[in-house]
Amino acid sequence: MQSPFHVGLSAQLALQRRLDTVANNVANASTAGFRAEEVKFETLLSQVSDTPVAFVSAGSRHLSQRAGEIAPTGNPFDVAVQGNAWLGMQTPAGIAYTRDGRLHMTPTGELQTVNGYPVLDAGGAPIQLDPNAGEPRIARDGAISQGNRAVGSIGLFRIDDKATLTRFDNSGVLSDRPATPVVEFSQTGLQQGFVEGSNVNPVMEMSRLIALSRAFDAVAATLRDAEASTQEAVRTLGATS
Repeated sequence: MQSPFHVGLSAQLALQRRLDTVANNVANASTAGFRAEEVKFETLLSQVSDTPVAFVSAGSRHLSQRAGEIAPTGNPFDVAVQGNAWLGMQTPAGIAYTRDGRLHMTPTGELQTVNGYPVLDAGGAPIQLDPNAGEPRIARDGAISQGNRAVGSIGLFRIDDKATLTRFDNSGVLSDRPATPVVEFSQTGLQQGFVEGSNVNPVMEMSRLIALSRAFDAVAATLRDAEASTQEAVRTLGATS
């Protein structure tokens, strides 16, 4: 078994996955509510021979839980999620979750995300406002009032730490486990008139992108050298046989 080639290939696959992840983070550095993706790698030991050979795994992806910076917008329909929670929205792919709080009301009063998906209450139902009752007031717990009348409540959801998440529309995610409504708002809530930005650090991610590109090139150079050495050994042995 040609261990240097297989180890080098495993390193290239891992580095390529990390490059793709960092590049996507950089591309979404200005996307509202975007959570940066990180990759965790593990060392795998070959069980084929008596001599241990260490390979790098392809890596498992997870979302960074750091909160993005909150910026004021002055828009009464905008909300920033504070704490470990997500907004729920109804999509063609099912219920998805987002930290992008740029909301709006349709002419018929339906509360929607910036991409036109209905925002859900804690029970998973779309929220209907009164299009003729003026701007809403949104409390920390998501309760919505227009004038002196309560008209609905924006649901906040907590996703299980063991859930597998997949991307949906940049800042949104789909979970393989149902999220649970938040019922305690001392550390979690909404802030009206603000929007959470991406939690990507562009300078750090660009530095990582450069370092990863150099590492990928270094592995490629090592593989080329190993191949050249192997070919030279074959030619030498062939000449002496």
